[in-house]
Amino acid sequence: MTAVPTFEELLAEGARVPVEGWDFSWFEGRASEQRPSWGYAQLMVERMARATAALDIQTGGGEVLAHVTRPPKVLAATESWPPNVELASRRLQALGATVAAVADDADLPFPDASFDLVVSRHPVITRWDEIARVLMPGGTYFSQQVGTGSVHELTEALMGPQPVGQARSTERAVAQARAAGLEVVDLRHERLRTEFNDVAAVVHFLRKVIWIVPGFTVERYRDELAALHRRIQAEGPFVAYATRFLIEAHKPR
Repeated sequence: MTAVPTFEELLAEGARVPVEGWDFSWFEGRASEQRPSWGYAQLMVERMARATAALDIQTGGGEVLAHVTRPPKVLAATESWPPNVELASRRLQALGATVAAVADDADLPFPDASFDLVVSRHPVITRWDEIARVLMPGGTYFSQQVGTGSVHELTEALMGPQPVGQARSTERAVAQARAAGLEVVDLRHERLRTEFNDVAAVVHFLRKVIWIVPGFTVERYRDELAALHRRIQAEGPFVAYATRFLIEAHKPR
């Protein structure tokens, strides 16, 4: 019989898994998240095939952009975290893409009207003004974003009751897009069931998705993690709900 990992063993496992990139394959069998019905990656690939110059903002390790089968003549990406910049540069070399190190809140290092397509999946910050600036007239911004209160159940399991801010609301995104001079042509929103089968998955997730519990460390939240471990043992997977929205905006000609 296979020995059941102890609480300490699960903590150690979750703490040592590398967090570079946006590859979530380690979670197979440990955690699951329902996927949005629209299929962002495929929709992005289709738009890339029609573009002449495209930019992927906050590409992570280039995992999603690597799905592109017909890259445009000009393809660029930005990323803020140095290990991911290196990872994305290697992964996207075959597409002819250039990867620039750019802070999430910084101006984009490209001239005005450089791209007819700008994309981003789960950006930390959306600089609508900069997106509008680098888009050509008639160009498109296409993005899947994390919505308001995503996985808030996990936040509260560790931090106690917390207010749900509106910084990631669809209403705010639409208002900011319009303020930047863009026309929103598509907006979709879904709430998606997420399950954590053990506390190792929780630890790795919170190390990887750092805004769920800001300042998270195993040491700081050991007691709360122990309570969550006991809850999972007694009741089964811990269930939370992720929120996602898809937004597409055009720059007028």
